[in-house]
Amino acid sequence: MEFVNRDIVSIKDFTRPELEYIFEKAKEIEEKGYSRSTLKGKRVGLLFYEPSTRTRMSFDTAAQTLGADTIWFAGVEGTSVMKGETLKDTIETVANYVDVIVMRHPFDGSARWAADVTTKRAKQGLKKVPIVNGGDGKNEHPTQTMLDLYSVQKTQGGIDGLEVALVGDLKYGRTTHSLSYALSMFDTRIDYVAPEALQIPAHVVSFLKQKGIAQTKYSRIEDVIETADVIYMTRIQKERFPDENEYNKVKGVFRIDKSLLSRAKPTMRLMHPLPRVDEIAVDADDDQRSYYFQQAGNGVPVRATLLALIMGAVE
Repeated sequence: MEFVNRDIVSIKDFTRPELEYIFEKAKEIEEKGYSRSTLKGKRVGLLFYEPSTRTRMSFDTAAQTLGADTIWFAGVEGTSVMKGETLKDTIETVANYVDVIVMRHPFDGSARWAADVTTKRAKQGLKKVPIVNGGDGKNEHPTQTMLDLYSVQKTQGGIDGLEVALVGDLKYGRTTHSLSYALSMFDTRIDYVAPEALQIPAHVVSFLKQKGIAQTKYSRIEDVIETADVIYMTRIQKERFPDENEYNKVKGVFRIDKSLLSRAKPTMRLMHPLPRVDEIAVDADDDQRSYYFQQAGNGVPVRATLLALIMGAVE
């Protein structure tokens, strides 16, 4: 398996054996601990054009825990983007300072574009600087999916044979797009729970159909609460709606509270990429099925593993 200098743009660029290898290494890091000599002398650039808490901070934590330095911006204020600097020029510049770039950007396909820029640099004899997609618009979020799958594996003992319900904003939700693609590599059944206006895009359904994955659409959480092994809640993303009136029609449409959660199997785990708004009631936080905060914590070992692999620090 080749990970050194590899871009992480789409979960579809990975195979099941590669994902399982990443999970194996992440488990080793959790069990054996972190070594600050692993990435000593390396530098990670965190370019976050959009707001982020968990992705930026977990990458920052992962890098520094392994001994790397980080440089970053969060939001474009105070950067030359405010002066009209293009994404290409920003990537060309920052690539001189760092060994890997983790980027979140509002435009679909921006991570692939950035990877093309650094690939062309490498062809010109300059150092290859891998691009890690921290979320590109409503397109994908591959490292979130890796930690999501790692969380599923940890809590369920495996991924094959599970029924996974994706709930909420499936149209604009990049985490659910990437997770759907990844689940197609396993023997799973996927439930899409959303209002029709926010259902999973047809191209995702088509992709999974070609893989032979069982898929069913629902409009109520109650239809899956008793059978699902994993419920993956997502918020209705106001910032993705071109029309606020359309957002107002669907906001608050789904909500899980302690009472509803009690109907689920004891082994079911409720997950969420966070942040939540009102789709999971606070009274559900202390239920044994709720796993979203531990899920966020799994971002550190998974992202530490990815950084170490693509910078050639582990095999």
